[in-house]
Amino acid sequence: MPMKTSIRDKLEFLTRRLAELDAVLASETATRDMEAYRRLTREHAEISPVVALYADYRKAEAGMASAQAMLADPEMKDLAEEEIRDCRAAMEGLEGELQRALLPTDPNDERNLFLEIRAGTGGDESALFAGDLFRMYARYAERQRWKVEVISQNPSDLGGYKEVILRLVGAGAYSKLKFESGGHRVQRVPETEAQGRIHTSACTVAVLPEADEVADVVINPAELRIDTFRASGAGGQHVNKTDSAVRVTHLPTGIVVECQDDRSQHKNKAQALSVLAARIKDRQVREQEAKIASTRKSLVGSGDRSERIRTYNFPQGRVTDHRINLTLYKIDAIMDGDLDELIGALSAEHQAEQLAALSEASA
Repeated sequence: MPMKTSIRDKLEFLTRRLAELDAVLASETATRDMEAYRRLTREHAEISPVVALYADYRKAEAGMASAQAMLADPEMKDLAEEEIRDCRAAMEGLEGELQRALLPTDPNDERNLFLEIRAGTGGDESALFAGDLFRMYARYAERQRWKVEVISQNPSDLGGYKEVILRLVGAGAYSKLKFESGGHRVQRVPETEAQGRIHTSACTVAVLPEADEVADVVINPAELRIDTFRASGAGGQHVNKTDSAVRVTHLPTGIVVECQDDRSQHKNKAQALSVLAARIKDRQVREQEAKIASTRKSLVGSGDRSERIRTYNFPQGRVTDHRINLTLYKIDAIMDGDLDELIGALSAEHQAEQLAALSEASA
C-alpha cells in the first residue's frame, strides 16, 4: 500500500527544510545570533532522524521498483519476488516509524517542571500519603539522574505534608511526568488504626512545566503584591529572626505562592515568581484547551485534576491506573520510584490516540 500523499508531502517538506538548515548552520554568520543559532540547532536535531528514516524508506521504495522491473525476466523472477517481499516489509516498518515520528510534539516535553502534591480527604493519613508520593517521585527523579529541589513545604504533625512543591530539573522531565496530574487515592490500614480497618484517603498532584522567564509569561510587577514574613518550622537559629519568607499574590488571577525554604529573601522571591509563572502558564493553557471543542477525548490528557486517576491498594499490593485500566501488583517497587512501566504504558496509550487521530486526518 503506497504512503499517503499528505504524509509524503510533509516528509518532502522536512527534507528540503533540513537542507536549508544545513546551509544556514554551515555559514560563517551562523553564530552571530546565539539565540537563533540554538533554535536552529534544536530544529535540526528534531528533523534529522525523521529525514533519515524517510531516506531509508525511499531507498526501499527504489529497490522494490527495480525488483518489479526484473519480474519479466524468467531467470530473475524468483530473486525479484524475494527482493519485493523484503522491500515491502521494510517499507511497512519504516512507514510506521515515520508516522510516529510525525506525531505532534508537546513543546513543553523537554522542560523542567514543578510538582505540587497536596493532601486531600483523609486528614493525617492523607498528609502521610502525600509524604509517600513525595518520596516516590523523588526516588524516580534520582533514578533518572534529575536534580530535585524542594521549593515549598507545609509539614503535618505526623511526618507527612499538607502541601509540598518540588522542582525537578532534567532532560525530558516534563515528558515523563506530565500524565501524573490528578487525584491519587490510597487504600490501607493507617498506623493509628487500632482495629485494623482499611481507610481510603486521597491527594492531588499537579505537574506544571517550568515557564521561560521572558518568552512564555509576562508578569506585570504592578499586578503583584509581595509580602515578607518570618519562616516557620525547622531552621535552627535563623528561623523567626528575619523576614526571609515570601508570599507573592498575582492580583488579576488571585494565584498565591509562598516560598520559605531558603534563608535568602531574594532567592525565595525568585523561586516564588518562577512557580507563579508556571501556574499562570498552566492556567492559560487549560483555558485555551477548554475553548477548543475536541471530538476525541484523550485517555490520558484530559487535564481534569479533580478526577481520580490512580489507586494505591496496600493490602492487595496493587496499583491501578484507571485511565488505561492497568493494574500492577508491585506496589512496593512503585512507591520506591519504579514508575517506568506505568509511565511507559501511559505514553504508549497517548501515542496510540495520536496515531488514530493522524490516520483519520490523513484518510
